Amino acid sequence: MKEKNRVFGLLGRNIDYSFSRGYFSEKFEKEGIDAVYKNFDLQDISELSSVLEKQLIHGLNVTIPYKEEVIPYLDELDKTAQKISAVNTIVFKEGKRIGFNTDCIGFERALKTKLKPHHKKALVLGTGGASKAICYVFEQLGIEYQMVSRTAGLHKKTYSQLETNDYHTHSVIVNCTPVGTHPNVEDKPPLDYSQISEKHLLFDLIYNPSETRFLALGKECGADTSNGLYMLQKQAEAAWELWNR
Repeated sequence: MKEKNRVFGLLGRNIDYSFSRGYFSEKFEKEGIDAVYKNFDLQDISELSSVLEKQLIHGLNVTIPYKEEVIPYLDELDKTAQKISAVNTIVFKEGKRIGFNTDCIGFERALKTKLKPHHKKALVLGTGGASKAICYVFEQLGIEYQMVSRTAGLHKKTYSQLETNDYHTHSVIVNCTPVGTHPNVEDKPPLDYSQISEKHLLFDLIYNPSETRFLALGKECGADTSNGLYMLQKQAEAAWELWNR
């Protein structure tokens, strides 16, 4: 019989808005699961050691900005998380903390509902832990991608370096940054939105608001759009399976 009052939670910063606590709390109530889900809202990853000492935790989700920073606190990474170099799910098993990445599962399942044959190349906005999972999925699907950031660097372009041809040949654009998240709903990645057309698919990992300014402007240009809610639901399901296998 499973231990009662199991504790699960979300590790992140400024995460009151998060979907996860509501999703899992509702799941526990509906399915009669004797467990609680807490937000571990840390201003610095160094606070994690104290949390782990005080709480007997059975599983964690990890969100911005700790998907990479949490890795030194883990004992093992599964193969996929190791390849991605980012973790969004932690399993506590036999005294070990094991890192997994279910973002890639969620994104692939969500993306496949929208992909069309002409979607051959993608622009990936942002270079953090979330973007690493998205790039991994594109590699698995054979979709070429170009990373885009506010700062210049190896294998990435800045927004100002994007040219007309970049927009025309990269018909999938994925926002992996927090730009546009509630309450800053008017913010948007600094793209040239006049280059967006009906051939584009704009995918935003943000789900609050349900339609970011990035997606709204894309829709005005005729693009197909998707927010991050379905992806989040699928990665949460995958995390639950890992915690209970």
